[in-house]
Amino acid sequence: MEKYKKSQDLFEQAKRLIPGGVNSPVRACRSVGTEPVFIEQAKGATLVDADGNQYIDYVGSWGPMILGHAHPAVIEAIQSVLHRGTSFGAPVDLEIQLAEMIIEAVPSLDMVRMVNSGTEATMSAIRVSRAYTGRHRIVKFDGCYHGHADTLLVAAGSGVATLGIPGSPGVPEDIIKHTLSLPYNDIETFASVMQEQGDEVAAVIVEPVAGNMGLVPPDPEFLRELRRQTEKTGSVLIFDEVMSGFRVAYGGAQALYGVEPDLSAFGKIVGGGLPVGVYGGKKDIMAQTAPEGPVYQAGTLAGNPLAMAAGIAALTEIRRPGFYERLEETAARLESGLLNAVRNSGVEAVVNRVGSMLGLFFTKDPVRNFDEAKKSNLDMFSAYYRRMFESGIYLPPSQFEVVFVSAAHVDADIDKTISTAQAALRELGQA
Repeated sequence: MEKYKKSQDLFEQAKRLIPGGVNSPVRACRSVGTEPVFIEQAKGATLVDADGNQYIDYVGSWGPMILGHAHPAVIEAIQSVLHRGTSFGAPVDLEIQLAEMIIEAVPSLDMVRMVNSGTEATMSAIRVSRAYTGRHRIVKFDGCYHGHADTLLVAAGSGVATLGIPGSPGVPEDIIKHTLSLPYNDIETFASVMQEQGDEVAAVIVEPVAGNMGLVPPDPEFLRELRRQTEKTGSVLIFDEVMSGFRVAYGGAQALYGVEPDLSAFGKIVGGGLPVGVYGGKKDIMAQTAPEGPVYQAGTLAGNPLAMAAGIAALTEIRRPGFYERLEETAARLESGLLNAVRNSGVEAVVNRVGSMLGLFFTKDPVRNFDEAKKSNLDMFSAYYRRMFESGIYLPPSQFEVVFVSAAHVDADIDKTISTAQAALRELGQA
């Protein structure tokens, strides 16, 4: 189409140079039957592609843009440190300030280590847990994606689910044989497994709010059972808050639900959207990390001044009084509008929401785990996605990803999104 001519030309060039033409699989948009547009710029809640088409953005760089794109405070912070240099591979004062802010916000954290991605954070948390306990086995949950480290690519959600890949070639059986994946929100199964095998389990890792099978809220009792059983067995409880951290509450899902893990992982939201990851937790566990302890983990760009400055600016903004209350009102308004649109369309669909994270599943039944999420009508989601996209609403191109609301979304954005969804769903209901 002429409307997307520049993006199409760029995609053809990219396919000759980059596998699939993209640097992260879901971006290829194959599961929704389209091709990606290339983004030229973004401001607030608006994206502009290479052809000048504008979109209301609900991807938010897959979550971290809680303030919206190019927020003035974040841009100013980055500019203020550019003259100092972009990377030193050595300590910088900004690392201390950001670490203090994160630890102050999240009650379970005594110490943190900066890394460069969520994958690095969860991978490192697993390694530290194994060293701390002297055990090998890991328990995770179906549909929870914790990055692409070998140990954790078992029944993963996100792009793995989107592309229909059960695991991944290149991951030896000898590595994943120590990883057990259980149904999310299934208290009885988890308790049974821990009673039988808990003394072999180094760590239990979970997304406390699942965001990689679409948005699936936890049963609060499920999270409490994870805490009870891991305390009994001496296993480390890891909350992967790469998505939910500072998204559903300032202290993350653990603050929202009142359950404290032993270790936590956070992602780019603590770096103002720049490449950052963080893992942290109890001092005696974190003391395993080199150079204080024997567990090796390193990164040249870890704690680089640009990301640290951006993170300080972002956390300063989101901890201002009333920030989360306003964000909750905006997200609740979108949720209510989508629910009404579904009811009036004749389409069978479910809307889940926790804070500023939402999921719309094309199924008639509640979605509480990965098996239920997979019952969604993927063809209908694809059709819905295309109709929304053509009308300027930029959604994640997968049934198994999350819609993110930002502080930059204004009433007009929400109104347009709801009216567009009403038309799209009504058309699908009549098809």
